[in-house]
Amino acid sequence: MSETFPAVFISHGSPMMALTGGPARDFLLGLGTDLGTPSAIAIISAHWETTDVTVSTSENHSTIHDFSGFPQALYEMEYPAKGAPELAARMVAQLRGAGFAADQDPGRGLDHGAWIPMLLMYPAATIPVFQISISPDAGPLHHLKLGEALRGFRDDGVLIMASGSMTHNLAELRRGEPDAPAFPWVTEFADWVGQRIGERDTEALLDYRERAPHGVRNHPRDEHFLPLFTAIGAGGGAAGRRLHRSTSLGGLAMDAYAFD
Repeated sequence: MSETFPAVFISHGSPMMALTGGPARDFLLGLGTDLGTPSAIAIISAHWETTDVTVSTSENHSTIHDFSGFPQALYEMEYPAKGAPELAARMVAQLRGAGFAADQDPGRGLDHGAWIPMLLMYPAATIPVFQISISPDAGPLHHLKLGEALRGFRDDGVLIMASGSMTHNLAELRRGEPDAPAFPWVTEFADWVGQRIGERDTEALLDYRERAPHGVRNHPRDEHFLPLFTAIGAGGGAAGRRLHRSTSLGGLAMDAYAFD
């Protein structure tokens, strides 16, 4: 019988996390050991946006360096994990059966929202991995239902990992100051989310742009927050446990949660 893994939300931070230290990097370096070894990993990444939900069915992934202005060492990094095309195709069928207009993409590689956390968590690259897209125009409820449709795969030993950011206002970061103290509006938002998760208040979370303190300021666009809803849905509800909390550059809350 396969082990059942939680659904996990992580904040993947700057691509520089692959090269430089910090609390969130240290957390991810130990997370793979803490979770154990799943049969496969399905990653919902904030860096793959499509109109309809799409699942990558590649057998051999390319490593997508979807960023600019960083040290050359980052562009030389590769994460040569295999895909899981049969499992990914099953997931597409499951999503279609749940009413989603789901598609598959056999050419999609791993973007940095996927390969950088994987490089830290499972550096040997021996676990099959594939990605699921987000659809920003569809909103939080769509992504919650997406997670609900995927919940059963956890019983097959699949780790469902949502990769985004607890806060993501890049215009107000203290660039060059990774250890800068968090802005109060960042902390207040992360505290509010943590309390809602603890209280299983999914309704309030779905309406976070209206109800949360500084919701829109922390997420001018919500593409980096939407993966959280998929993790909540896949985990069976909003009652999660916080795995990590730290901040970077003053404006990036790096919280992580497990839902099981």
